[in-house]
Amino acid sequence: MEEKIKSQIHITNVAEKELDLLSRHIDVLNTVKEHGPIGIIRLSQITGQPQHMIRYSLRTLEKGGIIKPSSQGAVVTGNIHETLGTLESTLDEIITTMGELKKKLK
Repeated sequence: MEEKIKSQIHITNVAEKELDLLSRHIDVLNTVKEHGPIGIIRLSQITGQPQHMIRYSLRTLEKGGIIKPSSQGAVVTGNIHETLGTLESTLDEIITTMGELKKKLK
């Protein structure tokens, strides 16, 4: 396979992996929001994601101040509404940027 094609495939794979990660974080966040307090095992059952991936998402969301641990499991913090609004705005910007990038390919 040509080096150029390998590079293009790598760029695409990185973008897809990042989108998959963001999607998983959002799924975990929504599940905590709807079912919290909730533990890792139940989160894994509901989302269909392996427990190690749930742990990573929980750590990421906790570092962001969006969720926090409790003795009964993960719960959302008071930052949830602001965070969801920011995330929605950011996704709108990403959609616009992706459209612009797509135009550059033509």
